[in-house]
Amino acid sequence: MTTTVELPLWLVVLALVLAAIAALERVLMPSARWFLRRRMERLLGRLNTHLARPIHPFRLMARQDRIVQLTYDPKVLQAVMEHAQETGVPEPVAFQEARTYAREIVPGFSALVYFGFATRAARWLSRLLYRVRVGRVDTALAGIDPEATVIFVMNHRSNMDYVLVTWLVANRSALSYAVGEWARIWPLSRLIRAMGAYFIRRGSRNALYRRVLARYVQITAAEGVTQAVFPEGGLSLDGRVGAAKMGLLSYILQDFGPDHRDVVFVPVGIGYDRVLEDRLLVEADRKGVRRFRAGAFGILAFVTRMAWRKLRGRFTGFGAAAVAFGAPLSLRGWLATQTGAEPEALGAALMARVAEAVPMLPVPLVAAAVRAGARDRAGVEASVTALVAQLEAKGAGVELAEGGIAATVDEGLQALLARGILFDLNGLRVVSGKESLLAFQAAAVEQRIQIQ
Repeated sequence: MTTTVELPLWLVVLALVLAAIAALERVLMPSARWFLRRRMERLLGRLNTHLARPIHPFRLMARQDRIVQLTYDPKVLQAVMEHAQETGVPEPVAFQEARTYAREIVPGFSALVYFGFATRAARWLSRLLYRVRVGRVDTALAGIDPEATVIFVMNHRSNMDYVLVTWLVANRSALSYAVGEWARIWPLSRLIRAMGAYFIRRGSRNALYRRVLARYVQITAAEGVTQAVFPEGGLSLDGRVGAAKMGLLSYILQDFGPDHRDVVFVPVGIGYDRVLEDRLLVEADRKGVRRFRAGAFGILAFVTRMAWRKLRGRFTGFGAAAVAFGAPLSLRGWLATQTGAEPEALGAALMARVAEAVPMLPVPLVAAAVRAGARDRAGVEASVTALVAQLEAKGAGVELAEGGIAATVDEGLQALLARGILFDLNGLRVVSGKESLLAFQAAAVEQRIQIQ
């Protein structure tokens, strides 16, 4: 037992490394996990005392546990068996396919990432690019049953929508978004998952995938998770609030019953003086093809130009961005008054409220005045004055520049002239080829005027 044994140095080092790993795994890691979890629980306890709608335990489950919960949900297992029968694939293969979809969909929410990084970054970026004007979130949420599931229903003007709304409701709740394929790029995908967003394949015709996605949406609604959805299914190509695509909304309707907690939809209208992607959107609308993508070099060139202007003190931002909240709609109350109504009627009612909530800003007001025939500054001011009176009579939210109508006209004209949409030579004229871009800017005002 006391005989000396000689070992190669590499083998001794390997044994020590393995022993250190074993000690770390068996002794130190459990203690570290316990310590971090205790700190996280204290952090969440403090957060929930400040949030109008506390973070529900469902969102705090480990991501792997939620994947297992979704995969073994009775309705998902039923879908797996039906899929196997319809396609002829073995049930274990269909089950693995469903598990893959569950892993793809389920996010991994981190309160530390969401409240510690994401909301701060969203606030910084929003204020860097825009002068942000905000309706009162408290007023929108007042009177809603604390046990109800709140779903913010928004128009989709820009990818900045995610940034704005994440920041604006950060002191009220943590939102869960549905995001498309654009967000699945590494490492962006890891950050987005940590913020609680879940990925969806827009337009997927795979029946099993749709049923797994539907069940996830239904579970989150049943658990009271606060969510944000863009029912239009993509960015608006013409600047107007479009019709709802019933995908996610239909999933919620399918599972809703008398014993289900109420679902309350809060309409959110978002408006911009300038939509960052407007040229891409107008071009896509002209071609009649929704698929569009900004090239990497184009994005880099744009960011470089803005950074250079910022360094030289010539970047003043892209004008105003505003968010306003409409009257909430209770799903239980709506169903009680809409016996026999088609699901699409719910989408139409929600999008009508969203369109009514969209705030009216200086650049859209001036663009609408020019499209109405104003050809000099005095004519634009008179037209904007008339438009504001019409909008206010309809109950629209009008966000004028500081200084009233005159300052609003100056701000709007300056932006349109600087972008080369208008030129002023013995009267205001639209630059040839920029008519669609001007129409895009004016669309929100024109649509709101048309609403009875």
